[in-house]
Amino acid sequence: MLNTIDVRDLVGSPGASRRAAVRGTLEDLGTELARVPDDAPIDADLLLESIVEGILVSGSVRGTLALHCARCLKAFDGSFAIEVEELFTPDADEDADEYPLDPADELDPEQMIRDAVGVELPFSPLCRPDCLGLCEVCGGDRNLGECPGHQPVDPRFAVLSDLIPELPDTD
Repeated sequence: MLNTIDVRDLVGSPGASRRAAVRGTLEDLGTELARVPDDAPIDADLLLESIVEGILVSGSVRGTLALHCARCLKAFDGSFAIEVEELFTPDADEDADEYPLDPADELDPEQMIRDAVGVELPFSPLCRPDCLGLCEVCGGDRNLGECPGHQPVDPRFAVLSDLIPELPDTD
């Protein structure tokens, strides 16, 4: 959980601002290949600015990711650093782009950070740019040399391989 921020000193004081550091965890955020670990800390350095409409929150958010390579399925760690800039208003509508400001003048940054990090999760993470992946025939990891190599068969002629017996090696 991320801690809330008391903004009573900023509400109704356009032009006032201050910095706030937020540290906590996010639970259940991720996909099959990219997750924010439930116990990994999320750090945010935020600038809170009072404006007529509410509180404008901007700054950076950093943390770690638990990833699985989209090609070879190897687990590895990564990190993220993203910039946020969102408006919190006392009368935020569910369908609006703003985030709600608590009636007790507390700002809860969790949903904003969850939304920002969720959008930045890699769709297809790779353990390295030149990852060869798994063999589609035998399942061997090509990066480790587990695949002996296979002759590609044109799918249009695959049915013929059942009719012709394999020829012995003539080496």
